[in-house]
Amino acid sequence: MPDTMRAVEISAPGGPEVLTPCTRPVPSPRAGEILIRLAHAGVNRPDALQRAGSYAPPPGASDLPGLEGAGEVVALGAGVSQWRIGDRVTALLPGGGYAEYVTTPAAHALPVPAGLTLAEAACLPETFFTVWSNVFMRGGLQAGERFLVHGGSSGIGTTAIQLASIFGARVFTTAGSDEKCAVCRDLGAEVAINYRNEDFVEVLRAAGGADLILDMVGGDYIARNISALADDGRMVHIAFLSGPKAEINFAQVMVRRLTITGSTLRPQSDAAKARIAAELREKVWPLIEAGRVGPVMDSAFALEDAARAHERIESAGHIGKIVLNI
Repeated sequence: MPDTMRAVEISAPGGPEVLTPCTRPVPSPRAGEILIRLAHAGVNRPDALQRAGSYAPPPGASDLPGLEGAGEVVALGAGVSQWRIGDRVTALLPGGGYAEYVTTPAAHALPVPAGLTLAEAACLPETFFTVWSNVFMRGGLQAGERFLVHGGSSGIGTTAIQLASIFGARVFTTAGSDEKCAVCRDLGAEVAINYRNEDFVEVLRAAGGADLILDMVGGDYIARNISALADDGRMVHIAFLSGPKAEINFAQVMVRRLTITGSTLRPQSDAAKARIAAELREKVWPLIEAGRVGPVMDSAFALEDAARAHERIESAGHIGKIVLNI
């Protein structure tokens, strides 16, 4: 095991150019943790928010960006019995994924699904943990319900469309081009709405209203989402790309018995993330191994080119997931 590793750090809050290649000590796994030699790491919008200085890592986490990755277990912390050295895993990370080695709680790792490459596996944790916990555990999506997910061509969107569709929901989504809408329909969306020339509120109301909305836009979409919900509908917020503030009519929430909730993944307890991992392993991993669900890959960059990967994700031109080749 080497003493040092290649990594990419945030030299100062700012744009993609502040992502700087560096050398760091190889971390050691604490009790209940594993050390993974990463082959690939996923690139996600929370990484860009951290880089910009608006999403600080939780206490005790690495200051390096990177919330997911896949590779090989190379060391075990005290008390770890579910993994062995040499196991291929994909894992949700508290941070530190932009590096050759990373530690994470053993319960937050999952086996690389049969049939997937390590690059594909590195794209699973952040989006699948987020979608499963918010759409199914928190949002309670049921077969036959009308489900609206915004940003259908994003990593979250492509995952949500596939899972909601395979579990029997009627999937509606928004995207910013006809090309992206076509991808969404191919993944299982019944209706894909190009928000540049269609009003998703009108489309959903004509269909009877959404029973559940997964929103990462915020801003003026919050009030519009309320209008698009069916009576007794639920709305789950996971991000606010257009801002977290809005003026809404709460009388609609009362009269129509609406539920508004939301969550962020990173600050949740280790135990909560372990519960999500356990449900994914039982209910979703078999679907991935059967080829019925999987990551949509956009592009890959070398670790030292992380700045270009961030430019790509912030351009909003990508479809699916971006990865770093470690």
